[in-house]
Amino acid sequence: MNRRIFYFSLLSLAVTGCGSINNKSAMGDFEYAKEKEAQELSIPTGLNKPKKNTKFFISDDINHKGPVGQSVDVRAPSLVLPVASSSRVVPGTTDSKIWFDQVLEDTDLKTFLTDALREQLVNDGVELTAINTEDTVFESDWHHNEETSGYWLFKTVDSSESVRYSYSFESKPHGRSVALTVKLIDYMRTDINGASKTMDLIDKQRAEMAMLNQIIAQVDFKYRLKQRENRLMRANQKFVTIGENAQAEPAYIAEIDIEMLWSNMPLFFADYGFEITDLNESKKIYFVDFVKPENSLWSVIWGDDVPVIDVDEAKYQFVLSDEKGKTSVTIYDVDGNVLPIETLERIFPVMEAGLSFRDAL
Repeated sequence: MNRRIFYFSLLSLAVTGCGSINNKSAMGDFEYAKEKEAQELSIPTGLNKPKKNTKFFISDDINHKGPVGQSVDVRAPSLVLPVASSSRVVPGTTDSKIWFDQVLEDTDLKTFLTDALREQLVNDGVELTAINTEDTVFESDWHHNEETSGYWLFKTVDSSESVRYSYSFESKPHGRSVALTVKLIDYMRTDINGASKTMDLIDKQRAEMAMLNQIIAQVDFKYRLKQRENRLMRANQKFVTIGENAQAEPAYIAEIDIEMLWSNMPLFFADYGFEITDLNESKKIYFVDFVKPENSLWSVIWGDDVPVIDVDEAKYQFVLSDEKGKTSVTIYDVDGNVLPIETLERIFPVMEAGLSFRDAL
């Protein structure tokens, strides 16, 4: 026999053996469950009874109908996983319930959670139906799961399991906190032993929490998508546009406070070939000389070359004015003439990036 085939055969047997282990029960023998309780020591009449040590006394007042030995479910309890932003569980509860607090100020929290629930069930191929007019209670269609054996034309269904859930939303009066509770309401299992409509309580709780954790993961996914959209929006947002100053002259309008822009303008000048020769802080005017920067071969190779502003090498004035929280930047030549709109549009790609300080460290 080929050695590789032999190794694969051993591996298949090992995997099959592992897969056949019942992870609900403890491993080993259960002979202790067959042991009978020892009878109390019988003391003949006339003799003193020995003293009893009650330190390790075990009461007989217990549930004698509970599982014993191999029928004891030893699996760890399921937990609700609050992985989504601002989600939390109620300490000490065993219910499949979680609270969400407001994260997105421009979005209704309950609507956001309901959309996440619908999207999760769509991914599972299951429909969702509102039970009341307030849209606080929903029920799902059947979730189906089959276990099969064999291959292709010879595949057979060994067992099938179907479940339905209810989803209840509870909102605080202020609307900034919403709870979601998941309950299993219908169950059906069919296998070689027949059909059953009852589920073990532990399995029921595990199924409810597993479904709730899927929804929480979907909420977390939607939050991350929203954060990514916000980052892209900020990255593509134009903080600088072309407009007019208070005197109706062509100017750049920056979405920056005038004091902040004034203090950062020297960074812009240093990066783009301007040398400050004088300034008037009270009137917010910079007097500069412009010399086009020369990019060396190494700057081009290493990506350190600076975009060149396409204007004449000359003296200019940059005048900043407050425009209701924004700042207008008007550029004048040495003769006091404002640069025309055509010039502002031509150099806008470089000026927009520079006045936005995107590349500033």
